[in-house]
Amino acid sequence: MNKIDEDKNPWTNLAAKEVYTNPWIRVVENQVIKPMGGEGIYGVVHFKNLAVGIIALDENLNTWLVGQYRYTLNRYSWEMPEGGGALDTPPIESAKRELLEETGITARRWTKLMDIHTSNSVTDEIAIAYIAQDLSFGEAEPEDTEELQLKKVPFEEVVDMVMLGEITDAFTICAILKTKLWIDNGMIS
Repeated sequence: MNKIDEDKNPWTNLAAKEVYTNPWIRVVENQVIKPMGGEGIYGVVHFKNLAVGIIALDENLNTWLVGQYRYTLNRYSWEMPEGGGALDTPPIESAKRELLEETGITARRWTKLMDIHTSNSVTDEIAIAYIAQDLSFGEAEPEDTEELQLKKVPFEEVVDMVMLGEITDAFTICAILKTKLWIDNGMIS
């Protein structure tokens, strides 16, 4: 097998045309020459916001899940508190806002957990997850597009929910499993 030059883009972009836009996304259809030489198209969804997610942990390693009906899936979904933040706003500020909006929780200690690309075959979305600790509690302030249910769950039970397929949101799964590794390795106190 030949070694691939990881810095060389094997795609040639011939033309790009915006086919849809709204306040959250922009869809572009690209006319391309594929890596093996044939012509084709490649659609890309460009996100206008950064995704942020938060694993809030109290001193007893309980966390909070947000339940909501996901229009795109046509089903209910349990997830960590998550949402979008403007690209020109520091991600930590967007995470603090989302945690407060969805749960009423504020935190004095924040640790960056990870950056991920959520679905890099069709989108350029970047998601950043944090662990929030040293928590204080107030009233949630959800947006008008959100009908949320909030539940406090022992973290080990949340891991079980992932393993049983009860949590299917990819961003939440990644954050929960990495948090589990950090807990097991003593990286979270």
